[in-house]
Order: sequence, then structure tokens, then C-alpha cells
Amino acid sequence: MPAVPLLIVVNVVVFLVQKLRGDLMLYLFALWPLEAGFLPWQLVTSAFLHGGVSHIAFNMLGLWMFGREIEEALGAARFWVLYLTSVVAAAITQLIFLALTGSLVPTVGASGGVFGLLLAWAVFFPDREVVPLFPPIPMRARTFAAGYAGIELLLGVTGTSQGVAHFAHLGGMLGAWLLILRWRARARAATRLRR
Repeated sequence: MPAVPLLIVVNVVVFLVQKLRGDLMLYLFALWPLEAGFLPWQLVTSAFLHGGVSHIAFNMLGLWMFGREIEEALGAARFWVLYLTSVVAAAITQLIFLALTGSLVPTVGASGGVFGLLLAWAVFFPDREVVPLFPPIPMRARTFAAGYAGIELLLGVTGTSQGVAHFAHLGGMLGAWLLILRWRARARAATRLRR
């Protein structure tokens, strides 16, 4: 099974289990601050938990919209590396933010991975056109991703939209960007060696 449908199925199954065993799932697998119960596997497992139906629905929509094309372009193996790198980078960024603010609230959601895929989609398909829900104006993928990153930064710095991990989203984008830079540097080095 391709990675994107598999990820969606796993997320939905985990969400259903979470509805049955919510407190235990959150205690063990949500991303807790370093001083409030953090465990290393939470860097990944927190991306499979969600805060409600709309939370998982929007994340799975983003995963489907951007992930399919990225997986097709990179192949399943590189897609997994990209997605998991974005998830872990998002979690580390969120841990730093939680430590700086002194917050003891756990974090859940696949958004960091999805934002990493959005960044990758904009890098690999910069001129692809997208029409966001708001504003419903056609724009290029790179403009859409840059605008979204700017909004996330603004909302994070101003503390707007409490309860949303804006810096985790940016961390996912940063992780994807650094990985893509590394891939490109390795590809250039391999090309030079073949000459």
C-alpha cells in the first residue's frame, strides 16, 4: 500500500482508539513538555493523535492533497524520510517553545508532517496553482506556502489562535527544507564525482 493512504488509515484507526482510551493514549503518546512527562517516542507518536474530528479531517485532507504528489515524485522510501523528518522537527520545535513559555500542555496532531509536505510540494512544484478556501484567489504553490508560513509566524509571535501549535508547523517546514537542501547537496556532489 502506498504511504499516503496507509498514513491516513493509521491516523483514523488511532483516532478511533483514542476515542475509546483517550486519557491513556494522551498520557503515553501525546508530546508532553520535557518537565511534564516527556518520553522519546512521543516525538513521533504525537503525530498520530488528534484533538477532534475537524483536527484530523483537515490534517488528513492536507496529507492527501500534498502527500500523493510528493510520494509519486520521491518514491515511498524518500516520502517516509521526508514525512518523519518533518514530524520530528515539528516536535523538537514545539518542545523548545513549550520550554521557553513554561507551558505544561501536551501537543497532538499530524500538522507538523503536513506542513513539511506543503513546503516540499512548493519546492518540487513551485508553479503549481492552488486556490485556497480563504481568500479564494488562485496562487502559485510557492506563494501559497510562503504566505502560510508568514501567517503561522505572525500567529505564533502574537499568541493568536491559542491551542494551535504554530511553531510546530514552522518546525515541520524547516525540517523538510533542511532535508531537501541535504538531498540536493548530495545529488550535486554525486554529479561532480561522476564527471
